[in-house]
Amino acid sequence: SVRAAVDASRRQAIVLNHSATHLLHAALRAVLGTHVQQKGSLVAPERLRFDYSHTAPLNAAQRAEIETRVNAAIRANHATEVRHMAYQQALDFGAMALFGEKYGDEVRVLRLGEASTELCGGTHVARTGDIGLFKIIAETGVAAGVRRVEALTGAAALAWVEQEERRLDAVAQLLGSAQGEVTARLEALLERQRKLEREI
Repeated sequence: SVRAAVDASRRQAIVLNHSATHLLHAALRAVLGTHVQQKGSLVAPERLRFDYSHTAPLNAAQRAEIETRVNAAIRANHATEVRHMAYQQALDFGAMALFGEKYGDEVRVLRLGEASTELCGGTHVARTGDIGLFKIIAETGVAAGVRRVEALTGAAALAWVEQEERRLDAVAQLLGSAQGEVTARLEALLERQRKLEREI
């Protein structure tokens, strides 16, 4: 006989990334504009990937604001609310539908507090606080007018932050400075190098 079992830890990691994808979509629209539409996504246990319509790369301020918005929604610990209703009723309710997607007469609406309301049939966290932490690790272009964000959540995001902290500490030690003074120290060294090059 065959016995099937759900890998609980893998499933939970996917759930965190799936719910975070919804928060990311809402944050992108809030920061960049309502022209932003989902163009594809990958929800894996170890990371999430989200493709969206936009022409320009994220600048540092936009990236920081998107992360701040997603993490604020996580810390707010919104309860996940799921409703089934008619498609038009869902749109009137404020749910966002994916452009070009075919929907039946009745749809499933996922609401994550005030942060996000979308049509979705997937598995999600009970509360946004379950996600723990959200961290963007890459942003690239994948096609004309399509950008991609890659991000981590939960323990994976925390492990990434800790790894970056260790790298920063190693750089600070090489420069003989405190972590908070690394940028100023590098700028001083670069200015000194430019001055020496001009003198040669």
